[in-house]
Amino acid sequence: MTPLDSARQIRAVLQTLRRDLHAWPELAFAETRTADAVSGRLGAWGIETCSGLGGTGVVGTIRAGSGGRAIGLRADMDALPIAETNRFAHRSLHEGRMHGCGHDGHTAMLLGAARLLAERRDFDGTVHLIFQPGEEGAGGGRAMIEDGLFARFPMEAVYGMHNWPGLPAGHFAVHSGPVMAGADRFDIHIEGVGGHAAMPHLAADPVLAGAALVQAAQSIVARSLDPLDAAVVSVTCFHAGETFNALPGRAELSGTLRSFSAAVREKALDRLRGLCAGTGEAFGVKIVFDPLPGGYPPTINTAAEAAHCAEAASAVAGRENVRIGERPSMGAEDFAYYLLHKPGAYVWIGNGVAADAGDEGDSALAGCERRGSVALHNASYDFNDEILPVGAAYWTELVRRLLPRGGETEFWQNPPERRA
Repeated sequence: MTPLDSARQIRAVLQTLRRDLHAWPELAFAETRTADAVSGRLGAWGIETCSGLGGTGVVGTIRAGSGGRAIGLRADMDALPIAETNRFAHRSLHEGRMHGCGHDGHTAMLLGAARLLAERRDFDGTVHLIFQPGEEGAGGGRAMIEDGLFARFPMEAVYGMHNWPGLPAGHFAVHSGPVMAGADRFDIHIEGVGGHAAMPHLAADPVLAGAALVQAAQSIVARSLDPLDAAVVSVTCFHAGETFNALPGRAELSGTLRSFSAAVREKALDRLRGLCAGTGEAFGVKIVFDPLPGGYPPTINTAAEAAHCAEAASAVAGRENVRIGERPSMGAEDFAYYLLHKPGAYVWIGNGVAADAGDEGDSALAGCERRGSVALHNASYDFNDEILPVGAAYWTELVRRLLPRGGETEFWQNPPERRA
């Protein structure tokens, strides 16, 4: 029986679990109910469990055979501060919070793999199952590492997976190199002089200065960076004023800078800092540029580990359903922190395309439902339960290939990147 056959047998269990997690979303570092649910399941399956790492993180450990090698598999658990608009039975019961990025599905898929691995133990070595808090901007991955993740649970490589709307349900995308951008947040404070809207010459208008700065910021990518270097500067918040007939005395702007390299990041930040100074002088206001600490670094897969992921995904979904070299995303992901310390890879599993999520006629993915998927972080998003067995099977297959029984098999002696 293949890992996918085994995973399909527990699909109903995984769906019930996933929908329960969806109904009770918890924000970063407050995932207490979620962590308890994870720990309870792991314990029931006889899996050694450590709770409270990095706040509310959970690590389960499965050992098999006598091999000394170990790997880590990571899923995120936190939800988003978004008011859900769905009306199905498992919609969020917490007003203003929802699983709008599919972390409920990620948790369920890794739990599915945990159950299959614990039951079969058809590998040789150690698997650490990392259930991480606070991925959505809070740096939960960094918190777990700082709390001793890699010291307490030694592993030679670490792997992650995220559902991806727009990719057909149950298909995979694997990148060798950059997969997600780094993201830096910034605030901009503009101090002007308030006054009557009818007499702007007696004021120093922070709104006008802010509007000019928003437009000027777009010149960074258009004119200051190499056209072949990807970057995005987005001003996403602009707050000023309280009434229609008075110029305010201050304005507050916020946004993000996204890039794939430290050199591009530094150049863009320096250019934005310079634009703030120049705009302030030009408009007679004081502008303070405040880059916020804790921005996520880019997520960059190591080539050998990405190749192993592609092989495992192909074994589950069929090679024709695994995309190699897909364009990376400008979104950010704190799995990047793990890859600063260990080799590894982060893959995408398709959540469905808007018009047609189906794979009719595809024997490997025949169970995937024909329905669409809206974008991540959308108030009407929902994880596609039909891919739960595919994701669980992928994790199981990856472990079997990376930690094969019998020691150094042909897979390791002749890895995919060296094959004809």
